[in-house]
Amino acid sequence: MLRYIFNARDIAAYFKYFSVPSYLEVSYMQYVFNLGKGILAVPLTRDFEFFKKEVFRELYFLWANGFENERSDISNMADDGQLAILCDQDCINLESYMKLITLHLIFTRNLPYVNLNFTGLPLQLGIRCDFSLYEENVIKVVKALNLDTADAFGKKFDIDMGVPDELLRVSLNDELKAVLTKSTDFKESLRNEQKSRMKELKEKSLKLLGAGGHKKVIKAKGVSRSERKKPSGSSAQPKGAPLKKKDNR
Repeated sequence: MLRYIFNARDIAAYFKYFSVPSYLEVSYMQYVFNLGKGILAVPLTRDFEFFKKEVFRELYFLWANGFENERSDISNMADDGQLAILCDQDCINLESYMKLITLHLIFTRNLPYVNLNFTGLPLQLGIRCDFSLYEENVIKVVKALNLDTADAFGKKFDIDMGVPDELLRVSLNDELKAVLTKSTDFKESLRNEQKSRMKELKEKSLKLLGAGGHKKVIKAKGVSRSERKKPSGSSAQPKGAPLKKKDNR
């Protein structure tokens, strides 16, 4: 059975499809790069700067080739005329979509599973083929991407029995989970990075709007009325004195 390993286009498509913030893209790349050849194609695991350059190049391509809806994203993962690796050519969009689901489970390893209804995916992904062929391709892609399936109650479901018209829990299999357990907690490192970023921004804000400058503003606003210069020739009525009535005669 063919076991799939991810390339730069897959990582870039994940960033675009799941709207990963631009300032976190390098952190995501560093994490998957550290997982090594069990996840990434070997040429990409040799040098991080080369890997980063390849992912950004693919990301620019995806943004330049349509951003209309989810189907547009999925269909543009593969170049025109590119052959499917895991599925039959008619189901290449299923292959692309399941790559993204697998990457999501890898990047959010504390997420135990995702719920999918495979029966409804052909319409969503624009797949037009006999359902029997589609079922065969679901089996191929689930096994090739190291995924397990379970029913709504968490009981293991044998996908070889066919695709049911109900939600299935799709999760990483034990082999792929073992690769992830060797890595550091990605979400924890992201939280630490965001805390560090917020601390840095706070320190910059304090330098720009420090306590000294704030006091000067308050003092300027707090000038007493007695210190204000009265205009020359002012005939201001003394406070509390009655106003004189004008004689209209």
